[in-house]
Amino acid sequence: MEELYNLKIFSWIDREIIKNIIDWLEQKSYISGQIIMNQWDENNWEWYIIISGWVDVIINSEKVTSLWAWEVFWEIALLNEEDRTATVMANSDLELLVITQDSILQIMNEDNSLNKEIMRRVQENTLK
Repeated sequence: MEELYNLKIFSWIDREIIKNIIDWLEQKSYISGQIIMNQWDENNWEWYIIISGWVDVIINSEKVTSLWAWEVFWEIALLNEEDRTATVMANSDLELLVITQDSILQIMNEDNSLNKEIMRRVQENTLK
């Protein structure tokens, strides 16, 4: 899973902290044709990193894009507490890493190095 270290969402985090985060995450499998989430579903407080396979993103019954391995989806809905704005369907057998709001809070409570990194970034951006 070396690719995880290159994801933009982790670009500001030390590799050791990323490793700790990955250890906290759940992995889910889907088969081709299976729906991960339907448009307008209530937010389930999860966002996903595709490890293998690909998905179609569908809005109002129209495919708008596809996402492939090492792409991320639903992070905005998790952060903004929004309902789902699109349907996501596995277009192949699929492996996902799942990040939940609870796992983020648990990681922050258990891993002080992540808290320090966040504070460092806040201070760095405040001084600019």
